[in-house]
Amino acid sequence: MIWIAAGVAEELEIKVEIPDRQSAATKVTEMLDAADLESLERRPPVVTIMGHVDHGKTTLLDSIRKTKVAQGEAGGITQHIGAYHVDVEHDDQVQQVVFLDTPGHEAFTAMRARGTRVTDIAVLVVAADDGVQPQTKEAISHARAAGVPLVVAINKVDKPEAEPDRIKQELTEQGLVPEEWGGETIMVPVSAIKGDNLDTLLEMLLLVSEVEDLYANPNRPAKGTVIEANLDKARGPVATLLVQNGTLRVGDCLVAGSSFGKIRAMIDDRGDRVEAASPSFAVEVLGMSEVPLAGDEFDVYRSEKEARAIADERTGRRRETRLQQALSSRRVSLSSLSAQAQEGELKELNLILKADVQGSVEAILGALNQLPQNEVQIRVLLATAGEVTETDISLAAASSAVVIGFNTNLATGAAPAAEQEGVDVRQYDIIYNLLDDIQGAMEGLLEPEEVEEALGVVEVRAVFPVGRGSVAGCYVQSGKVVRNRRIRVKRRDEVVYDGVLDSLKRMKENVREVAAGYECGIGTAKFNDWKEGDTIEAYQMVSKRRTLAVT
Repeated sequence: MIWIAAGVAEELEIKVEIPDRQSAATKVTEMLDAADLESLERRPPVVTIMGHVDHGKTTLLDSIRKTKVAQGEAGGITQHIGAYHVDVEHDDQVQQVVFLDTPGHEAFTAMRARGTRVTDIAVLVVAADDGVQPQTKEAISHARAAGVPLVVAINKVDKPEAEPDRIKQELTEQGLVPEEWGGETIMVPVSAIKGDNLDTLLEMLLLVSEVEDLYANPNRPAKGTVIEANLDKARGPVATLLVQNGTLRVGDCLVAGSSFGKIRAMIDDRGDRVEAASPSFAVEVLGMSEVPLAGDEFDVYRSEKEARAIADERTGRRRETRLQQALSSRRVSLSSLSAQAQEGELKELNLILKADVQGSVEAILGALNQLPQNEVQIRVLLATAGEVTETDISLAAASSAVVIGFNTNLATGAAPAAEQEGVDVRQYDIIYNLLDDIQGAMEGLLEPEEVEEALGVVEVRAVFPVGRGSVAGCYVQSGKVVRNRRIRVKRRDEVVYDGVLDSLKRMKENVREVAAGYECGIGTAKFNDWKEGDTIEAYQMVSKRRTLAVT
């Protein structure tokens, strides 16, 4: 309950110090341990298919797998998250690639929002007869936010109206320059329907994975991430687990989030029962005590007793965390940026910009670029025309970004999602108000500077010995002199002492300050060499909010 008390104290603006406590439930997202380094083996890459709706994401995966995934889905749209592996001949060896087929970018971001990274490579599918669309831009933004390499598959090149070069030009405008044009982005023209160039695409994925140096230790207890989970009426809780290190086996005791389980059965992507799953492979697992959350990490433990104890502890901590988050959201808002900057947590401002038309987007981006950014960077994760959607909220939650809407509305479900995630959504209809708020937030990120503030000028008119030291009898000529503030003693324009005023008296009484026109006694433990005619400058150091320097 310590976190609940801390949350209440924070609301009352009371500073609370909590000792660090390392718990067995503490999660570490790094999948490789130091002990794994001697037993590392290359693992298959995990690839996520992303892109605009109806550009052929699932059909492409369907063609690669030589199965009929798309036909079994309502309207041909992916209704769930699937994980599938395929065999590829590369360098005279059979290698494997694991694909995650997602229903949208929300799932991709939701996992990153929980601190996990399950994807090694992202494949952006763009239809050659359609071009870059809003979800295409969102996919690019999400891949960049996750920090994964991006490979572009230009689909539907078999159509008469296909224009691959136009697609490359549009992608170049989004910062993705093809290799043949001197850039670094691999772009492969493919036809998911006819199967053209799919081997080349897979070859490119394996080449990128070699550059990424993907390794794992299969000779250890498994750990990884929950891809999806549901409650099946016949089988109970069912979780799809992606093994990221170690080997998962039937009979293992595991903890996923706060859910405990002893694996009764494992089923691979082809519906076959398997006894073991090695790194980068995904399996459906039966035997969980409850349904875990997508994005939860899982670990295998040696004993059932240890696993149950850790699951119970996490259940309690998760309950406390929910209460703590209810008391004080950790998401970023413009009003909270200054406090985080003072703690050294922020030096950049992440923004998601949605406006009524593309012209407004370009105008706002141009104005934002005019703001000085030598000390605080503006990072625009997404800037498009349209409503603020739930996808925007998910990206903002994962990236600690502020959502800016200009002359646009919130789509259905966006407002509740923003409230639930604690995302700050600001709406404007005047560009100057928008820029003023952004500039104010940036200035709040700047470290405040200490400046000297003059208090008063004092003249030493007599010196009185006191014990082993002495006290200056003074007259305040202007301003005031304040105890426990700083003084500078000057003698013929030379500074002979600069420090804190320890003792201030008036008529033998200790006082806090003495104003102009009055006499007083001044003393300090670190300086006793007073002389008649010395000038004392009283001052204090104050923190001053800095403004952005004009470039």
